[in-house]
Amino acid sequence: MKKSNFRSFVKKEFLHIFRDVRTMMFVLLIPVVLMVLFGFAISTEIHNLNVAVVVPNKSESIRQAVNRLACNPYFTLVDEVANTDIDPVLRSGKADAVVVFDEDYDRILAQRNAGINTPPAMQFIIDASNTNIAQSGVAYLQQVLAENHTPQQLLNLHLLYNPQMKSAYNFVPGIMGFIFILICAMMASVSIVREKEMGTMEVLLVSPVRPFKIIMAKMIPYFMISCVNLMTILLIAHHLLHVPMSGGWWGIIVVSLIYLILSLTLGLLISTIATSQAVALLVSAMLLLLPMMMLSGMVFPLENLPTVLSPLPNIIPARWYIQAVRKLMIMGLPLSAVWSEVLIMIAMIIVLLVVA
Repeated sequence: MKKSNFRSFVKKEFLHIFRDVRTMMFVLLIPVVLMVLFGFAISTEIHNLNVAVVVPNKSESIRQAVNRLACNPYFTLVDEVANTDIDPVLRSGKADAVVVFDEDYDRILAQRNAGINTPPAMQFIIDASNTNIAQSGVAYLQQVLAENHTPQQLLNLHLLYNPQMKSAYNFVPGIMGFIFILICAMMASVSIVREKEMGTMEVLLVSPVRPFKIIMAKMIPYFMISCVNLMTILLIAHHLLHVPMSGGWWGIIVVSLIYLILSLTLGLLISTIATSQAVALLVSAMLLLLPMMMLSGMVFPLENLPTVLSPLPNIIPARWYIQAVRKLMIMGLPLSAVWSEVLIMIAMIIVLLVVA
């Protein structure tokens, strides 16, 4: 009889969620939109950088350098301009950068290859009003235009785990932590506070089902919906954004399920603090979303924090989840390599349950 009552409560919560079309649209479609948005639109990679060139002569080496620019998918060669046209072409936005070849380009390269100190063989003039484009553009231009025998090529550089520097590799673990907090913590807390605000929680508490089971019945639907979102996110990340699952699917799923439970306990804690749905949303935004964006390593590197504030990210649950998923997903480490992050999240679950 008790099991039947518990199942009835779980069924009631599912029906309550499914009847609210707007909530279902939010819970199921927003994760897909965020994944595509962060994977494609919000990207730190530079594509189709518009480049103009100043060519003082038509030597073979200059022609080869210009061809390397024209054939590279990161650049769009827009025009060949004169020295006097550099400023107008940048101000008009027709070009983001101008490569100026020296008149003695061939002689300078020959002397440099012979070990003689020489002035630069070319100049990069870049519109730095957008610092992200400027920094990435300089790095790309240096890499593409470097000659095979110049000293710049004596350094053999290897980029591990993400050699193409794809921003999706960085954003996907972060957006996973963001979405699960959004759905589990915020939606679950609002669901419980709604019962308190409408006065139906007292009716539920006098029912034959124990209060713990009532709370569990309200958490289970959001947990199961989040599991659906988890699989959707992983499929989009792997097949659409081409993010590798180097450490294996099962390890990522196990860590994600622990994080889902942690997010639900956060929602439970918020529901004990908030007295209305508006307060629950405000507390969720102030205590979860903003700190997670700033202090989880999702957007900003934690190494930039001053020493006084460096311990602060340790209390952000998303920090440990994102760190673990990056190791499993990008670096290809096994589940045993993230045991410390898993133990910290389990400890947070216990602490939050006790406090709530």
